[in-house]
Amino acid sequence: MKPFTNILNILFFFFSLVLISQNNRPQEPKEPFNYISEDIVFTNQYADNIQLAGTLTFPKNIKNPPVVILISGSGPQNRNEELMGHKPFLVLADYLSNHGMAVLRYDDRGVGDSKGNFQTATTFDFATDVEAAITYLKSRNDIDKTKIGLIGHSEGGLIAPMIASKNKDVAFIVLLAAPGVNGAEILETQSRIAGELAGTPEAFLEENQKLARIIYGIIRTNTDEDIIKTKISKALNDYKTNNPLSVLTPYITPVMIEQQLSILKSKWVCEFIRIEPKDYLEKTTCPVLALNGNKDFQVIPKINLEGIKNALEKAVNKDVTLKELDGLNHLFQTAETGSLQEYSTIEETFSPVALEIIKDWILERF
Repeated sequence: MKPFTNILNILFFFFSLVLISQNNRPQEPKEPFNYISEDIVFTNQYADNIQLAGTLTFPKNIKNPPVVILISGSGPQNRNEELMGHKPFLVLADYLSNHGMAVLRYDDRGVGDSKGNFQTATTFDFATDVEAAITYLKSRNDIDKTKIGLIGHSEGGLIAPMIASKNKDVAFIVLLAAPGVNGAEILETQSRIAGELAGTPEAFLEENQKLARIIYGIIRTNTDEDIIKTKISKALNDYKTNNPLSVLTPYITPVMIEQQLSILKSKWVCEFIRIEPKDYLEKTTCPVLALNGNKDFQVIPKINLEGIKNALEKAVNKDVTLKELDGLNHLFQTAETGSLQEYSTIEETFSPVALEIIKDWILERF
């Protein structure tokens, strides 16, 4: 067992992995649809005029409906947020358009039919893609431009308030398993729970968490790459010297230290670790619905919903609904344990209970 071979193994759990599964997916909609579906392309004028491709669905017989933009989680995602054999954004868009809403979903930059480079982009770059989607919708005459909302899942739930805090064209946001604390705490708690679900001994988890906290702290408080490398190397070597009996000490080798320093190759990771959701939530005054499943190990509901609640209170936001949904995992599937290994084996793609809550909350307001 080598749980500490690379602290960055936690990112395996955060990035959305696109895997093939042959399991039954009873919720996946099939044509013919009961709504209009249009393939569209829009331009991100904030980022070298990147062309982004997506699908816009409209309810039939409703003039100028409200519209929502779906914002995907971490990792390269297509417009359906396809992963583990599931297409949650397809299911969500289908459900909402069958209940009177237009929905725009699109391939991430560099994915599917969208142009651009995913690998060099940060959360801030992805936010400009959403801004471009809003600009595109405002150019159309078949949606209600005063009722443009954002639904963000995971990292998308971080991006939504980044935009809503400064863009008055956003009428509401729905946060699905959204970060309410900084990226360092997200990754740290995620790794801890993932280890517990995998049966990792408590001693390993405790020591791993201590060292992860040290490394993230260095990244959060420094921006110069050489300084960060020097401080991380020193911190790991000091730990080895001062804790000779630690269960992790044998794993702290020059090779392992180089593995930890590889974190600096990803601008996205470094920026994510530093981002404070409260900086944006405290300036978000539009209606907010925030949902988490109580079996979500990737974005822990207790600390994240509390962080969202506290920040929105500082914003004096008068329309906030927060719910922790029983039995749901990070993908909003009904789950046994919430572990990553269950994602592909569960037939359900998106809890009908969660779908109904999202739909009812939006329609009550718009």
